[in-house]
Amino acid sequence: MKDIFKKESIATYLKADARLSKTLRARDLVALGIGAVIGTGIFILPGHEAALHAGPAVAVAFLLAALVSGIVGMAYAEFSSAMPVAGSAYSFGSVVYGEIVGWILGWALILEYFLAVSAEATGFAAYFNNNILHAVGLNLPRALQAGPMEGGVINLSATLIVLIVAFIIVHGTTLSKRVENVAVVIKVAIIILFIVVGVFYIKSANYVPFYPQKFRTSPWGLGGISTAAATVFFAFIGFDALAANSAETIEPEKNVVRGILGTVVVSVILYVAFSLVLTGIVNYRQLNVDDPAAYALQLIHLNTWNKLITIGALIGIFTSMITMFFGGSRLVYALGRDGLLPARMGEISFKRAVPKNAIIVATVVQAFFAGLVPLTELASLINAGTLLAFAFISFGVIPLRRRTDIENHGFKMPLYPFLPILAGVASIYFIIMLPNVTKISVGLWLLVGVGVYFGYGLRHSKLQNRTE
Repeated sequence: MKDIFKKESIATYLKADARLSKTLRARDLVALGIGAVIGTGIFILPGHEAALHAGPAVAVAFLLAALVSGIVGMAYAEFSSAMPVAGSAYSFGSVVYGEIVGWILGWALILEYFLAVSAEATGFAAYFNNNILHAVGLNLPRALQAGPMEGGVINLSATLIVLIVAFIIVHGTTLSKRVENVAVVIKVAIIILFIVVGVFYIKSANYVPFYPQKFRTSPWGLGGISTAAATVFFAFIGFDALAANSAETIEPEKNVVRGILGTVVVSVILYVAFSLVLTGIVNYRQLNVDDPAAYALQLIHLNTWNKLITIGALIGIFTSMITMFFGGSRLVYALGRDGLLPARMGEISFKRAVPKNAIIVATVVQAFFAGLVPLTELASLINAGTLLAFAFISFGVIPLRRRTDIENHGFKMPLYPFLPILAGVASIYFIIMLPNVTKISVGLWLLVGVGVYFGYGLRHSKLQNRTE
């Protein structure tokens, strides 16, 4: 009987990941982080969550999610400083908890990353088809605008954008960070313009009631805000993606925390301001649409600004896809590196120093879901795994500090052990507040993962088969 809680050595990971090229600095990580967090989360979700769960108080929900994610982000930063390796929560969990816990976190996050990219792609397609193609008189037939679940054949635009992002990713971190850095500046500038222009069209009546009575469910009347916050957590998986790039970061003990905290500050300001302006322009009841910002500008007859915000949304979602794709492909690589998935997944292309096979697998799966499954179905499945990883990594700071064999001369989470415990408990609370269908679906996915581990991973694991 093999020891499923056997812990991996950090030295093993550092040796394996030495093949990856270190090119990322703090500014690149901030761009990657903003690229991930300021995507579908800001351009699509505020409308849905305002209409369905929180009303104008959706701004409070985003603030809450961002603050909790920021605290969790500090836990990720400490892990990245102590263990600058690929795989993020999976690798961290394997070292401090044991292989089975690391695998469960990795398996959960594979679902999160892949579906996040697919969801971003369908959000991109909604803005692109409804605004850009329509504006130039090109209307795709219904069969090419939606998958079978929505009466079509394939969402062609969503599938193609996944392939374009894959082309950028396979050419390595240098090209990816150049695209990301430029696109993030454009995206943030356009969001700020929306906020500045939209302020002049706010109607105070749209803020009344700020938190509608029908959303004031248990616990303590905060059910609506809590569910909205829990639903948008997938946007903050960008913190895990930043940590997943630790092995490709220059001086990760300094730069990862700068990347995470820089992302938190920018995302809190933009999310809250954007949500307040959006719900001030349009009554929250009208915002259950996939392109709420463009829709709001149409209602106040700012058609030129409508096109500008559409461009911002397309750039924003595109950069988010790059970061998510990065994180997902590196996670698949890490699982292949350790033998828990087929070894070819852990191979590095010597030409560009990227995990090419892992990128190919990620591309196929993400393009499939983007082309065939609608956005609402994808988004409902994404959050539980993110929050599960958040909880384990937050609590994991405590056993990490107790490890005498792991030196950390860089960032350490402040207010230890209070903040790690607070972040872990908050993550569990938001898991409880997720819709039941989400919890059931992800629970089934985790059961499949346990089956894969005992059926394949345990027998092929390099850790289990290593002779001491």
